[in-house]
Amino acid sequence: MAGTPENIQAQMRKGILEYCILLILSRQASYASEIIAELKDAKLIVVEGTLYPLLTRLKNSGLLTYSWAESTQGPPRKYYALTDGGREFLKVLEKSWDEINGVVTFVKNRAVRTTGQPNIITDIKTDNTL
Repeated sequence: MAGTPENIQAQMRKGILEYCILLILSRQASYASEIIAELKDAKLIVVEGTLYPLLTRLKNSGLLTYSWAESTQGPPRKYYALTDGGREFLKVLEKSWDEINGVVTFVKNRAVRTTGQPNIITDIKTDNTL
């Protein structure tokens, strides 16, 4: 039995969340609230209760490190940054993403060419709550 659209969407989001976090941290060290804000801007809504365990797992895997920095607006902040191993892992994820994206794009485009029907995926109006 196929999953519900909500369950499938949740699984897809979980699958790309780690990749997106590593992409954010590849630009600069960031603290959790900055990461959450950027993910929110990208319409990938994440709460602290989801982010912190993932950051801890990535740190324990040697992909991230962190440092504390004083803040002018409250307590010190924990800034996360990629390690060299994290940068190498991100390269592997980028290659995997490019391959997966290429496959999905190919299949979507072939569906339109072979059926002559509009592509249901690209014709659905974007829902900002996704």
